[in-house]
Amino acid sequence: MEAIFEALPGLEVPVGGIGRSLARMWADEAAGGRPAPEAEDAKATQVNFVLHLGFNTDAADAARQFATVVRFAQRYPCRVVVLCPRAPAAGGPPLRAKIYGECFLGRTRADKRCVEFVMLSYDRSARAQLEDQVSICLSTDLPLYYWAHRFADSGRLADYRFLLGQAKRVILDSAESPADAMRYPWPNPAAIRDLAYCRLLPVRQGVGQFLAAYAPEALTGGLSGVEVGHGAAWRAEGRVLAKWVGERLGACGWGAGPGGVEVREQVEAGVDLGLRFRYAGGGKEFVWSGDLAAGHAHFRADFGQGRTELTAGLALLAPEVALSEAMFF
Repeated sequence: MEAIFEALPGLEVPVGGIGRSLARMWADEAAGGRPAPEAEDAKATQVNFVLHLGFNTDAADAARQFATVVRFAQRYPCRVVVLCPRAPAAGGPPLRAKIYGECFLGRTRADKRCVEFVMLSYDRSARAQLEDQVSICLSTDLPLYYWAHRFADSGRLADYRFLLGQAKRVILDSAESPADAMRYPWPNPAAIRDLAYCRLLPVRQGVGQFLAAYAPEALTGGLSGVEVGHGAAWRAEGRVLAKWVGERLGACGWGAGPGGVEVREQVEAGVDLGLRFRYAGGGKEFVWSGDLAAGHAHFRADFGQGRTELTAGLALLAPEVALSEAMFF
């Protein structure tokens, strides 16, 4: 994990002087003619954001997630703290810090927003100091959002109760988390949000809007089961789609037929995600298939009013947009 800390951008500074170092960084940027805050409101922040990089993160992955947060901060200025745990055998001081800043222009040249990042590398011996250090780096009057990325063990992450308990949203990604992550008894389960679910917003909207054209009884009458298929790379999205479609059909009055909602590995070439309604007695059908690589989805349906076929565009939400969906909606 020390390699992750080294790979992230920024200037290493004394842990006890983070605030002074940030002020000096902006002064040096301005003196060099580079973008820097010209007024205090240029650093106005809307939220506190903590990105916690777990032990399953490598340097390249850490750089991608850092870039995601930078793009997110262009839309929602925030105070960002990046936590990089390291193994005790890594050596070095128990707590190290880096600072990084970046300015963005809004719709006009006068609309400038500057965001500050603090990276903290720590080993287990520094855990007792970590809560205080993170608290010092954050704005006390702003809500806290916490993203735990690629952590190896739900039980160990649960030790960070000062983050899990205070965060307005705790963001996980079921595609990259332990198998029990979405079922684990977190301190505030109502705050948990799954990035896999958020990425699927365009799929949920597209399928939902298509089916909304039909009466609920047309969808559920004679429905004996649902199949959700997925490619090998989309297991988490397949599970999310299955749970969502089961809930929505339940809201339409379906009591889950003999087959319920079945999730299976997709074997059809060119299909990353697929959805099929099975009806007793034939005469009705609904099939949706999505090719994420090609960027299109195909609908085929007949609910007793004649057959309909439709091709539509398809794309998952960009990572920074999925992040905002998880945080605010």
